[in-house]
Amino acid sequence: MSLTLARIRAINAVAQNGSYAAAARQLGVSQPTVSQHIREAEALYSVRLFMRRGGALHPTPLCTQLCDIAERMAESEREAERIMTRHATLRDGRITIGLGNSMPGMAVIALFRQRHPGVDIAVETGSHERIIKAVLSRSVDVGVLPDIPRDGRFRAQALVSQEVVAMLHASHPLASRKQLTCAELMRQPLIFRARGSSTQRVVDRAFAQAGLTPKPLLVLDARDAAYEAVANNIGIGFIWRHGTGRHDAVKRVPVVEMNTRYNEVAFALAGETSIVTDAFLAIGADYGRMQEGMA
Repeated sequence: MSLTLARIRAINAVAQNGSYAAAARQLGVSQPTVSQHIREAEALYSVRLFMRRGGALHPTPLCTQLCDIAERMAESEREAERIMTRHATLRDGRITIGLGNSMPGMAVIALFRQRHPGVDIAVETGSHERIIKAVLSRSVDVGVLPDIPRDGRFRAQALVSQEVVAMLHASHPLASRKQLTCAELMRQPLIFRARGSSTQRVVDRAFAQAGLTPKPLLVLDARDAAYEAVANNIGIGFIWRHGTGRHDAVKRVPVVEMNTRYNEVAFALAGETSIVTDAFLAIGADYGRMQEGMA
Protein backbone atom coordinates (compact mmCIF):
# COMPACT_ATOMS: atom_id res chain seq x y z
CA MET A 1 0.00 0.00 0.00
CA SER A 2 1.10 3.56 -0.66
CA LEU A 3 -0.20 7.09 -1.07
CA THR A 4 -1.28 6.56 -4.66
CA LEU A 5 -2.30 9.28 -7.09
CA ALA A 6 -5.91 8.07 -6.86
CA ARG A 7 -5.88 8.53 -3.08
CA ILE A 8 -4.36 11.99 -3.33
CA ARG A 9 -7.05 12.98 -5.84
CA ALA A 10 -9.76 11.64 -3.52
CA ILE A 11 -8.37 13.57 -0.53
CA ASN A 12 -8.22 16.80 -2.52
CA ALA A 13 -11.73 16.34 -3.92
CA VAL A 14 -13.22 15.76 -0.45
CA ALA A 15 -11.39 18.82 0.89
CA GLN A 16 -12.82 20.93 -1.96
CA ASN A 17 -16.40 19.61 -1.73
CA GLY A 18 -16.90 18.79 1.95
CA SER A 19 -18.42 15.33 1.40
CA TYR A 20 -17.70 11.94 -0.07
CA ALA A 21 -20.75 12.12 -2.33
CA ALA A 22 -19.77 15.46 -3.91
CA ALA A 23 -16.15 14.34 -4.29
CA ALA A 24 -17.32 11.15 -6.01
CA ARG A 25 -19.38 13.16 -8.50
CA GLN A 26 -16.39 15.39 -9.28
CA LEU A 27 -14.09 12.42 -9.81
CA GLY A 28 -16.61 10.30 -11.66
CA VAL A 29 -16.32 7.35 -9.25
CA SER A 30 -18.57 5.81 -6.60
CA GLN A 31 -18.95 7.23 -3.10
CA PRO A 32 -17.65 4.00 -1.46
CA THR A 33 -14.51 4.25 -3.59
CA VAL A 34 -13.80 7.76 -2.30
CA SER A 35 -14.43 6.87 1.34
CA GLN A 36 -12.25 3.77 0.97
CA HIS A 37 -9.37 5.88 -0.38
CA ILE A 38 -9.63 8.21 2.63
CA ARG A 39 -9.81 5.37 5.18
CA GLU A 40 -6.89 3.55 3.65
CA ALA A 41 -4.72 6.68 3.59
CA GLU A 42 -5.52 7.49 7.22
CA ALA A 43 -4.86 3.88 8.30
CA LEU A 44 -1.63 3.61 6.29
CA TYR A 45 -0.03 6.63 7.98
CA SER A 46 -2.01 6.69 11.27
CA VAL A 47 -3.27 10.22 10.68
CA ARG A 48 -6.58 12.10 10.67
CA LEU A 49 -7.33 13.92 7.44
CA PHE A 50 -10.85 15.26 8.04
CA MET A 51 -13.01 16.44 10.92
CA ARG A 52 -16.80 16.45 10.62
CA ARG A 53 -18.45 19.72 11.67
CA GLY A 54 -21.96 20.87 10.88
CA GLY A 55 -22.58 17.92 8.59
CA ALA A 56 -19.53 18.64 6.42
CA LEU A 57 -15.99 17.27 6.28
CA HIS A 58 -13.28 19.83 7.00
CA PRO A 59 -9.58 19.17 6.27
CA THR A 60 -7.14 19.02 9.17
CA PRO A 61 -3.98 21.18 8.97
CA LEU A 62 -2.08 18.09 7.78
CA CYS A 63 -4.67 17.51 5.06
CA THR A 64 -4.42 21.16 3.97
CA GLN A 65 -0.68 20.73 3.42
CA LEU A 66 -1.33 17.61 1.41
CA CYS A 67 -3.93 19.41 -0.70
CA ASP A 68 -1.39 22.09 -1.60
CA ILE A 69 0.78 19.37 -3.08
CA ALA A 70 -2.26 17.83 -4.76
CA GLU A 71 -3.04 21.12 -6.53
CA ARG A 72 0.50 21.32 -7.88
CA MET A 73 0.21 17.74 -9.06
CA ALA A 74 -3.10 18.55 -10.76
CA GLU A 75 -1.49 21.45 -12.60
CA SER A 76 1.31 19.13 -13.71
CA GLU A 77 -1.32 16.72 -15.00
CA ARG A 78 -3.01 19.51 -16.93
CA GLU A 79 0.32 20.57 -18.42
CA ALA A 80 1.04 16.95 -19.38
CA GLU A 81 -2.36 16.81 -21.07
CA ARG A 82 -1.58 20.00 -23.00
CA ILE A 83 1.72 18.48 -24.17
CA MET A 84 0.05 15.24 -25.21
CA THR A 85 -2.69 16.99 -27.18
CA ARG A 86 -0.66 19.80 -28.75
CA HIS A 87 -0.39 17.85 -32.02
CA ALA A 88 -4.09 17.05 -32.06
CA THR A 89 -5.60 20.50 -32.51
CA LEU A 90 -5.22 23.38 -34.94
CA ARG A 91 -6.78 25.76 -32.45
CA ASP A 92 -3.85 25.95 -30.02
CA GLY A 93 -1.50 23.14 -31.05
CA ARG A 94 2.24 23.19 -31.59
CA ILE A 95 4.64 22.11 -34.33
CA THR A 96 8.43 22.10 -34.56
CA ILE A 97 9.92 22.41 -38.05
CA GLY A 98 13.51 21.68 -39.04
CA LEU A 99 14.89 23.70 -41.96
CA GLY A 100 18.01 22.98 -43.97
CA ASN A 101 17.51 26.12 -46.09
CA SER A 102 15.53 29.24 -45.30
CA MET A 103 13.51 28.79 -48.48
CA PRO A 104 11.15 27.32 -49.45
CA GLY A 105 10.48 26.27 -45.86
CA MET A 106 9.82 29.79 -44.63
CA ALA A 107 7.32 30.37 -47.43
CA VAL A 108 5.38 27.25 -46.38
CA ILE A 109 5.54 28.34 -42.74
CA ALA A 110 4.09 31.72 -43.74
CA LEU A 111 1.16 29.99 -45.48
CA PHE A 112 0.63 27.70 -42.50
CA ARG A 113 0.65 30.67 -40.13
CA GLN A 114 -1.98 32.47 -42.22
CA ARG A 115 -4.35 29.50 -42.18
CA HIS A 116 -3.74 28.29 -38.62
CA PRO A 117 -2.75 31.32 -36.51
CA GLY A 118 -3.44 29.51 -33.22
CA VAL A 119 -0.70 26.93 -33.71
CA ASP A 120 2.58 27.66 -31.92
CA ILE A 121 5.45 27.27 -34.41
CA ALA A 122 9.05 26.53 -33.43
CA VAL A 123 11.84 26.43 -36.03
CA GLU A 124 15.21 24.73 -35.84
CA THR A 125 17.88 25.13 -38.53
CA GLY A 126 20.86 22.98 -39.36
CA SER A 127 22.67 20.89 -41.94
CA HIS A 128 20.97 18.22 -44.02
CA GLU A 129 22.43 15.54 -41.75
CA ARG A 130 21.30 17.27 -38.58
CA ILE A 131 17.71 17.78 -39.75
CA ILE A 132 17.41 14.12 -40.85
CA LYS A 133 18.57 13.03 -37.40
CA ALA A 134 16.17 15.48 -35.72
CA VAL A 135 13.18 14.00 -37.56
CA LEU A 136 14.30 10.44 -36.79
CA SER A 137 14.76 11.28 -33.09
CA ARG A 138 11.39 13.13 -33.03
CA SER A 139 12.97 16.35 -31.78
CA VAL A 140 11.28 18.04 -34.75
CA ASP A 141 7.89 17.10 -36.20
CA VAL A 142 8.56 18.01 -39.82
CA GLY A 143 11.76 18.56 -41.77
CA VAL A 144 12.20 20.55 -45.00
CA LEU A 145 15.16 19.41 -47.11
CA PRO A 146 16.23 18.54 -50.65
CA ASP A 147 17.33 15.06 -51.65
CA ILE A 148 16.15 13.07 -48.62
CA PRO A 149 16.72 9.30 -48.48
CA ARG A 150 14.12 7.36 -50.46
CA ASP A 151 13.13 4.66 -48.00
CA GLY A 152 10.19 3.65 -45.86
CA ARG A 153 11.10 5.80 -42.88
CA PHE A 154 9.57 9.01 -44.21
CA ARG A 155 6.43 10.32 -45.86
CA ALA A 156 7.18 13.36 -47.96
CA GLN A 157 5.48 16.18 -49.85
CA ALA A 158 7.36 17.81 -52.73
CA LEU A 159 7.56 21.61 -52.54
CA VAL A 160 9.83 22.68 -55.40
CA SER A 161 12.29 21.14 -57.85
CA GLN A 162 15.69 22.82 -57.92
CA GLU A 163 19.39 22.41 -58.60
CA VAL A 164 22.56 23.67 -56.96
CA VAL A 165 24.00 26.79 -58.62
CA ALA A 166 27.13 28.87 -58.18
CA MET A 167 26.71 32.17 -56.38
CA LEU A 168 28.96 35.05 -57.35
CA HIS A 169 29.25 38.68 -56.35
CA ALA A 170 27.50 40.91 -58.92
CA SER A 171 30.83 42.55 -59.81
CA HIS A 172 32.63 39.25 -60.42
CA PRO A 173 33.85 38.88 -64.05
CA LEU A 174 31.91 35.60 -64.41
CA ALA A 175 28.65 36.89 -62.92
CA SER A 176 27.15 37.67 -66.34
CA ARG A 177 27.77 34.17 -67.72
CA LYS A 178 24.80 31.96 -68.64
CA GLN A 179 26.53 28.93 -67.16
CA LEU A 180 29.87 27.77 -65.80
CA THR A 181 31.82 24.51 -65.71
CA CYS A 182 33.69 22.84 -62.87
CA ALA A 183 36.93 23.28 -64.83
CA GLU A 184 36.39 27.05 -64.90
CA LEU A 185 35.54 27.11 -61.22
CA MET A 186 38.81 25.34 -60.38
CA ARG A 187 40.63 28.57 -61.29
CA GLN A 188 38.59 30.63 -58.81
CA PRO A 189 38.68 31.01 -55.02
CA LEU A 190 35.91 28.68 -53.82
CA ILE A 191 33.79 28.71 -50.70
CA PHE A 192 32.59 25.29 -49.56
CA ARG A 193 30.16 24.15 -46.89
CA ALA A 194 31.14 21.75 -44.12
CA ARG A 195 30.44 18.03 -44.19
CA GLY A 196 26.77 17.16 -43.70
CA SER A 197 25.53 19.89 -46.05
CA SER A 198 23.25 18.73 -48.88
CA THR A 199 24.64 21.54 -51.04
CA GLN A 200 28.20 20.39 -50.51
CA ARG A 201 27.29 16.78 -51.26
CA VAL A 202 26.09 17.83 -54.73
CA VAL A 203 29.17 20.03 -55.26
CA ASP A 204 31.58 17.25 -54.25
CA ARG A 205 29.80 14.79 -56.55
CA ALA A 206 30.02 17.18 -59.52
CA PHE A 207 33.75 17.85 -59.15
CA ALA A 208 34.46 14.14 -58.63
CA GLN A 209 32.55 13.19 -61.77
CA ALA A 210 34.56 15.79 -63.67
CA GLY A 211 37.77 14.20 -62.38
CA LEU A 212 38.72 17.33 -60.44
CA THR A 213 39.89 17.84 -56.84
CA PRO A 214 39.29 21.45 -55.78
CA LYS A 215 40.97 23.08 -52.79
CA PRO A 216 38.53 25.63 -51.32
CA LEU A 217 39.63 28.97 -49.95
CA LEU A 218 37.11 28.68 -47.09
CA VAL A 219 35.01 25.89 -45.59
CA LEU A 220 32.11 27.29 -43.59
CA ASP A 221 29.57 25.60 -41.30
CA ALA A 222 26.61 27.89 -41.92
CA ARG A 223 24.85 28.69 -45.21
CA ASP A 224 24.46 32.33 -44.13
CA ALA A 225 28.22 32.60 -43.59
CA ALA A 226 28.85 31.24 -47.09
CA TYR A 227 26.33 33.69 -48.54
CA GLU A 228 27.93 36.62 -46.71
CA ALA A 229 31.39 35.57 -47.91
CA VAL A 230 30.15 35.76 -51.50
CA ALA A 231 28.29 39.01 -50.83
CA ASN A 232 31.64 40.44 -49.67
CA ASN A 233 33.34 39.19 -52.87
CA ILE A 234 35.67 36.76 -51.09
CA GLY A 235 35.02 33.94 -53.54
CA ILE A 236 32.46 31.78 -55.34
CA GLY A 237 30.06 29.70 -53.30
CA PHE A 238 27.20 27.32 -53.99
CA ILE A 239 23.54 27.34 -53.05
CA TRP A 240 20.28 25.62 -53.89
CA ARG A 241 18.60 27.85 -56.48
CA HIS A 242 15.59 28.57 -54.24
CA GLY A 243 17.50 28.23 -50.96
CA THR A 244 17.04 31.87 -49.98
CA GLY A 245 14.77 34.78 -50.82
CA ARG A 246 17.70 37.22 -50.80
CA HIS A 247 18.87 38.75 -54.07
CA ASP A 248 21.10 41.72 -53.01
CA ALA A 249 24.61 41.64 -54.52
CA VAL A 250 24.74 37.93 -55.28
CA LYS A 251 24.13 36.38 -58.72
CA ARG A 252 23.14 32.75 -59.28
CA VAL A 253 24.80 31.03 -62.24
CA PRO A 254 24.10 27.41 -63.31
CA VAL A 255 26.97 24.93 -63.39
CA VAL A 256 26.95 22.37 -66.22
CA GLU A 257 27.92 19.44 -63.99
CA MET A 258 25.36 20.40 -61.34
CA ASN A 259 22.29 20.56 -63.55
CA THR A 260 20.51 17.59 -61.90
CA ARG A 261 17.33 18.79 -60.22
CA TYR A 262 16.22 17.51 -56.82
CA ASN A 263 12.90 17.83 -55.04
CA GLU A 264 12.87 19.94 -51.88
CA VAL A 265 10.32 18.24 -49.65
CA ALA A 266 8.53 18.58 -46.36
CA PHE A 267 8.75 15.22 -44.62
CA ALA A 268 7.82 13.44 -41.40
CA LEU A 269 8.11 9.95 -39.98
CA ALA A 270 6.00 7.54 -42.00
CA GLY A 271 4.50 5.73 -39.03
CA GLU A 272 3.39 8.81 -37.10
CA THR A 273 0.56 11.19 -37.89
CA SER A 274 -1.03 14.15 -36.17
CA ILE A 275 -3.58 16.75 -37.15
CA VAL A 276 -0.99 19.55 -37.04
CA THR A 277 1.68 17.66 -39.00
CA ASP A 278 -0.86 16.55 -41.59
CA ALA A 279 -2.04 20.16 -41.97
CA PHE A 280 1.53 21.35 -42.58
CA LEU A 281 2.11 18.70 -45.25
CA ALA A 282 -1.21 19.58 -46.88
CA ILE A 283 -0.16 23.23 -47.08
CA GLY A 284 3.15 22.04 -48.51
CA ALA A 285 1.15 20.33 -51.27
CA ASP A 286 -0.68 23.60 -51.97
CA TYR A 287 2.65 25.43 -52.13
CA GLY A 288 4.00 22.82 -54.55
CA ARG A 289 1.01 23.29 -56.85
CA MET A 290 1.51 27.06 -56.72
CA GLN A 291 5.14 26.64 -57.80
CA GLU A 292 4.15 24.35 -60.66
CA GLY A 293 1.64 26.98 -61.81
CA MET A 294 4.35 29.64 -61.90
CA ALA A 295 6.85 27.43 -63.74
